[in-house]
Amino acid sequence: MPTARQALLDAALRALDDGPWRTVRMVDVAARAGVSRQTLYNEFGTKGGLAGALLRRAADGYLAGVDRALTAPEPDRPAAVALWTVRAARQDVLVRALLTGHWSDGLPRPARGPGARGRTGGRPPPAPAELLTLVRDRMVAVSPEATAGRCEIALRLALSCVTVPVPGDDAADSRALGLVREGTRAAVPAGLSGPSRTAGGRSPR
Repeated sequence: MPTARQALLDAALRALDDGPWRTVRMVDVAARAGVSRQTLYNEFGTKGGLAGALLRRAADGYLAGVDRALTAPEPDRPAAVALWTVRAARQDVLVRALLTGHWSDGLPRPARGPGARGRTGGRPPPAPAELLTLVRDRMVAVSPEATAGRCEIALRLALSCVTVPVPGDDAADSRALGLVREGTRAAVPAGLSGPSRTAGGRSPR
């Protein structure tokens, strides 16, 4: 049986399916979840806190899928993660926004900057460069033969398929997987074979 927190997050997601986030009311989320409005405020504090928790759950679900993909046989782990990335972004608009940093008007947005933790009721969800780094480091940790550069190439090829989607479902997945396999098997440019850099130009620590 789901906890009150899980029920509230599920209710918030259903409310988001029915209309843009700006029109979602806390009282309606509580009613959908079958709990009191006070329970909702006790769990998340504010609507911003609810949004932050919803985005963190989406990020955690995506990362859990990455871990499942990394159980694939070698040498296909980078391609498996890339394929999961394409599918997860297609199935969940929140995951897509977290990966690309492109937020439509109807979606909740993560709070950034000083005081974000207090406004969202906890740690803010990872920015796109942080999420890419988390995934790349997990790939390298379980695939000793996969360099950081090769893993990052796989992820960036997947993100290109996310931002410029190919029409169709199964056929699109097959083409995306073929593109990633071909790209990651090619020679890794010297600039990517060493310590990788995030989108902000900083080497991850």
